[in-house]
Amino acid sequence: MLLALDVGNTNTVLGFFQDAELVAHWRLTTARDQTVDEYGILTRDLFTLAGIDPTAVHNVIISSVVPPLNSTLDEMSEKYFHVKAMFIEPGIKTGMPVLYDNPQEVGADRIVNAVAAFSKYGGPCIVVDFGTAINFDVVSERGEYMGGVLAPGIGISAEALFSRAARLFRVEIKDPGKIIGTSTMQSLQAGLYYGYADLVDGIVERIKSVIGPQARVIATGGQAQLIARASKHIEIVDEFLTLEGLRIVWERNHKSGKAPVPFSAPQARKPRA
Repeated sequence: MLLALDVGNTNTVLGFFQDAELVAHWRLTTARDQTVDEYGILTRDLFTLAGIDPTAVHNVIISSVVPPLNSTLDEMSEKYFHVKAMFIEPGIKTGMPVLYDNPQEVGADRIVNAVAAFSKYGGPCIVVDFGTAINFDVVSERGEYMGGVLAPGIGISAEALFSRAARLFRVEIKDPGKIIGTSTMQSLQAGLYYGYADLVDGIVERIKSVIGPQARVIATGGQAQLIARASKHIEIVDEFLTLEGLRIVWERNHKSGKAPVPFSAPQARKPRA
């Protein structure tokens, strides 16, 4: 059985796989100050509440964009599950050439999302991941990671506005039902909701002008369902895309019988202008 952890700046998502089936999943706040024991006890308690025997975990794979937590989670895996965790890092076999100028700059979550999207939906495709940042990741028809776009996430943009404007207050990020707000709350909601829906659609349109209009658009992450309702381009919302990508990468490293290869495979080519 496989325990997969997707460690983001804001949230950490855990998934427990029995073969290819995602049996249970949890979303937690990423706590940088928690100790090995705190993470271990919390994770085992989640398993117990879900009726899963923690000793059923035979493998652990982790995608992390919070480097200070890596050693904590590595030790937690060994101490509480008695297995050495695999991290998504250079040297891991992903099966996807990376065309970034420096492949080591690409976040682990972005690679995992791209692997899952191409495996499940084919290429070319665009993954839009709504997290602390909004990641747009582009996969070619041949299954190459071409690169992408990074933009501030909805949450941090809203917090910056609320903290800098003395007379504005925090609002729920949702569809206010109309573009012209007739109250401060509705005006804020309209700006955040429709503003980010159009940001997504505008960037996707520009990417499609390069890779072709047939590219499929898959959204994942915290606000994916919300923004997809107003988007003209998002076709699929896949809540567990990153967890699925972790499972796929783990299988490629344990079932192929081949030695791992780095993110940037020798056959990778720069996309034509």
